[in-house]
Amino acid sequence: MRSFNIPNTLTIARIILIPVFVTVIVYKRYNYAFYLFVIAALTDIFDGLFARLKKQKTSLGTFLDPLADKFLIVTAVIILSTYGWIPKWLAITVISRDTIVVIGWFLLYLVTGAAKVEPSVPGRVTIWIQSIFIAYVLMNMTFLSLPALQPVLQWITAGITIISGLHYIYIGLKRTRAI
Repeated sequence: MRSFNIPNTLTIARIILIPVFVTVIVYKRYNYAFYLFVIAALTDIFDGLFARLKKQKTSLGTFLDPLADKFLIVTAVIILSTYGWIPKWLAITVISRDTIVVIGWFLLYLVTGAAKVEPSVPGRVTIWIQSIFIAYVLMNMTFLSLPALQPVLQWITAGITIISGLHYIYIGLKRTRAI
């Protein structure tokens, strides 16, 4: 199976959009940042959809897709918290969860020899809740007259982020038969 197919091309495009996204934030082109983020988030939907429908799943895509998601989300929360548009504690929560997941995956690989990356349902929900929250913040920076939902969305984002992190820890411990 070829590695450079439509799903992998979309995933790579998502990774390439990240520095462009950061650049437009730095240059205060928040409307472009919003559009770029939405496009990047949509590539996550379409790469998985194409991979399943066209039976184009590859080991490269299995590795790159979650990595692209983490790069996009972590980059967005870092830059948004740096400029004060989201609280730093939320950025720390998101980054800590992803760091724990990656370290856990590596430790699991060392202990079991298996490197299979399988996103869980809470993990998928987390990516989408985080993406919706970031898109809302970017929309709020770009457009006027949005309902004041940010405090509620940030607590929901933090909660699901923590829950999915704990879920991945549970899965990892279960695979090593520690539970």
